[in-house]
Order: sequence, then C-alpha cells, then structure tokens
Amino acid sequence: MQRIFISDLHLEDPAAPVFLRFQECLALEATRNDEIYILGDLVEMWIGDDDDSQLASELCAVLAATTAQCPVLLLHGNRDFLFADEFANATGVTLLGDPHLTADGILLSHGDQYCTDDQEYQAMRTLFRSEAWQQEILGKSLDERKALGQMLRAQSRNSNANKATNIMDVNADAVHTSCREHETRLLIHGHTHRPGTHRADNYVRWVLGAWERVGWLARQQDQHLQLEAFSLARRYGT
Repeated sequence: MQRIFISDLHLEDPAAPVFLRFQECLALEATRNDEIYILGDLVEMWIGDDDDSQLASELCAVLAATTAQCPVLLLHGNRDFLFADEFANATGVTLLGDPHLTADGILLSHGDQYCTDDQEYQAMRTLFRSEAWQQEILGKSLDERKALGQMLRAQSRNSNANKATNIMDVNADAVHTSCREHETRLLIHGHTHRPGTHRADNYVRWVLGAWERVGWLARQQDQHLQLEAFSLARRYGT
C-alpha cells in the first residue's frame, strides 16, 4: 500500500504558490500512490458547495483531475466542515467521518477533537458540526455567508492570540482513549501545525504540518511511514 497524507493547506488564492504546489503535488502523487488522504483544512474557508468563487472552481477542477487517476479521501477540518455531497459529486472525492480507521489499522483525524483542554473551542466545534446550525447557515445568501466566514476567522485569530499554546495542542488522555477505542497503535492528524512524531506507551502519533513556510506530507510505503517537507517556492518534485 502506498499513500500520502496532507492537511492544513488553508488554500485561499488559486494564483498563490501554495495552490500551485498543491496542484503539482496531486498531479505527481496520483501516479505514484494507491490513495491520497486530505485530513482537513484544505481551504481557509468553505461557505458551501454553491460557492461560485474562482478558488472553488479551480479547486474542484484539480481534485476531479486527481480522482480520475487516484482515489482522494477527505476529512473535514475546522475551516471546511461545510464540504458536502455536491462537492464530493463534482470532484470524485470521498468524504470520511472523523476519526476514520483505515483497513490496515491507521487512525486518521483532523485532530481538533483531541484538543479538549480548549473548552471554548470545543463548544464552538460542537455548534459548527451540528446539522441544525449548518442548515441555518446554508439557508443564507452567499454574500451573507462570506461575511459570516470573515467574521468567524477574525474572532478565531483574536481568541487564539490570547490562549496559552499548550491549550491548543492535543490532550494525551483524549488521544489515548481514541486509540484504545479503535484498537490501534498509530494515529495521523493535523490541525495543531506542529509537525513531528510522538511516541507513547500504547501508540505513535504522527502530526502533519501546515503548508506555511514549507509544505508537509506523510508518506506510507507498506509498513513504513515518513514525514517529508518541501519548498513552496519551486515546482513540486524538483
């Protein structure tokens, strides 16, 4: 089994280097892998599958071209929890629940559900993932949703600026419980923007990095996993 795992690209502008590297990455890796997993926060903000922006259009085109060659499986993040059936049908992407256990026993998550020390965030996460709230939001116009999205992003930045960094990291007990419940010793997640490998008594936790100064992915080749970082300033794979 050959796979790659990416997360936290926070795509906003289809002309930006990060979007170009994303496009190049998928085009190349689709020819090398059996599956590609995106573990949330693919975009900075998704206001609904009826989004008529250039970003939405080009994103769907890139994903559709990729899924024509290789399955792409996607978990929702805290920025793109409104990806739904119309998006999946247009792109060929498979939407997964969070967490998701692969057939070979790897537990995948965006990771934010494990940040249980941040009780304010968890309350907002519960609200945003509720069907009632999502239906209410999707009933608004595109312009109203864009304005709401901008407001929520500003609130999030202000709130995070005043929090201790350890509060926004995962809680070890929450991870331990999830791994035990899913009978796995391997977890891959994103969200925290703290790439690395963390070993505990009963599991190994691989954390994907955000595509900020560099791009990040985890590459699986059968039983072997490795984290890879690459430049966002030059063509992917060169």
